[in-house]
Amino acid sequence: VGESIGLVGSSGAGKTTLVDVLLGLLEPQTGSITFNGRSLLEALSDWRSQVAYLPQLVFLIDSTLKCNVALGVEDAKIDENRLHQALRKARLSELVEQLPKGVETMLGEGGVRLSGGQRQRVALARAFYHRRSVLVMDEATSALDDSTEKEIVEEIKHLKGKITMIVIAH
Repeated sequence: VGESIGLVGSSGAGKTTLVDVLLGLLEPQTGSITFNGRSLLEALSDWRSQVAYLPQLVFLIDSTLKCNVALGVEDAKIDENRLHQALRKARLSELVEQLPKGVETMLGEGGVRLSGGQRQRVALARAFYHRRSVLVMDEATSALDDSTEKEIVEEIKHLKGKITMIVIAH
């Protein structure tokens, strides 16, 4: 726990394929991956319950900020304290104050009402809300402008030593 691993290489080197194997989306052609002493395939649901994946393009649903952060949790079962704590950690509190209906504001299809950096922070808040212990980032900041990328990198630095991070960069 708390380790940071960087995967660096040119386009086509297999970085994303390796992450797909680590996430259990692809089976390794040779060798094996284990999680807590069990084959990844046997422990897949346990493993996935620990992992948050931040791709270049964040998946957001056409719903509220609240539902996007607590994705997969029924609206009535969303823990408000946990939600606001996750938003604070992802440095989204200021955004929430600016939104017309706060966390109940509809984000639009794919989060069109948010900037690229804000969408990345929603994905980070989602990882915090669901209390994931492993964060996998696949060139998560490559589509962002320089200042937004710096902000996201600063947020990620705060996680160092607290959760395991696997970071892909080109």
